[in-house]
Amino acid sequence: MKVADPIQRGRTLLGMRRWAEAEREFRGALTQEPQHVAAHALLGLALVQQGKTAEAVEEAQEAVRLAPDQWLPHFAAAQVYHRAHRPDEALAACHAALNLHPQYATIWEVLARIHMARGEWPLMAGAARRGLELDPEDADLASLLSLAYTNLGDAEQAGGAAAHAVRLDPESATAHFVRGHAALRFGDPRDAAEAFREVLRLDPGFGRGRDLLVRALKQRNPVHRRLEPLRRRFRGGWWMVLLLPAIPPMIAVFVLIALLHWAAWVAESWTVLRLARGKATRLLFEQVEARVSLLCCCLVPLGAALLALGIALGHDATAVAGVGVMALVTPVQEAAHTGTPVRRAVLYGWAALLCLALAAAVAFSTFAVALLAVYAGLATIWVAALVRGRHADEGL
Repeated sequence: MKVADPIQRGRTLLGMRRWAEAEREFRGALTQEPQHVAAHALLGLALVQQGKTAEAVEEAQEAVRLAPDQWLPHFAAAQVYHRAHRPDEALAACHAALNLHPQYATIWEVLARIHMARGEWPLMAGAARRGLELDPEDADLASLLSLAYTNLGDAEQAGGAAAHAVRLDPESATAHFVRGHAALRFGDPRDAAEAFREVLRLDPGFGRGRDLLVRALKQRNPVHRRLEPLRRRFRGGWWMVLLLPAIPPMIAVFVLIALLHWAAWVAESWTVLRLARGKATRLLFEQVEARVSLLCCCLVPLGAALLALGIALGHDATAVAGVGVMALVTPVQEAAHTGTPVRRAVLYGWAALLCLALAAAVAFSTFAVALLAVYAGLATIWVAALVRGRHADEGL
């Protein structure tokens, strides 16, 4: 009985997300009773929330060793393994907890989260549904069910589950997030933007909510909304270059893909610049993002003017260089949308080399250099794919 108060205080502190204080309470309880099962299990949860993964796993395993026939140690172990990115062990621990106590809805919630991390959407939906059968008022379970249906492509059930989550808990940022997520996925950017604004009102630090609000606002532009999915879908791999000697007509495919990406990046630049200058949306964008968009929006008319000048003067190199200046939108945006600083610097360096090549082509009237710079600028999507090493865009 001596350790009851520290355990209860620790549980309360866990609920308040005061992990370090909860850790102290559980350690104090273990000082009084070193083999207290709940103290070991809950200490593991407090530790893993602080990034002390190895210690958390040790505590969870000790709790299971002390009481393998109790559901709590397995339940805590499942959460520890899940946060430690050990999905197989998390899944096994969760099933062990369910075998001992299948009527506890929160275990089904953890199981749904584990399946979500593994990308197992049907299993995630099944776990969330079972949890809701046990606790129909759980907004988190309804939110998880909506996310599962969204990833399964079921618009009606995703929207219904999201609306149910919002009704259950109108002050839940998560519930509004899944509502916006579903709306954005199924083509309603206005409703999505409204939902993500509510997310940020309830939780200003919800970073993913900010990112998806920006995406929803962008998709309200009809040109961007049509071009962006095409850009994400029709990229082509750098390996396609190897097909050119065998299938020369593949060059037409390359040109179409490159032009599609260029048009999408121009639409992206214009949309971001317009939003970054709006009073209600300017705080959503970083200064660098707005400046890159401004630069790209300036490159198009500048290149068009240079093209017109070259045609008027009968100077082919200058005209083609004008096209090359417009094509620079692709390398600049590819660089700006590359997350790793080193890789981003490589792509900005590539864009700078193209600028120098275009300047040299105009200065020395070298038509061939200008034409190669145009091709190289438009083909930056494949250069960027090589630099990144994998597809960098993340879908919903």
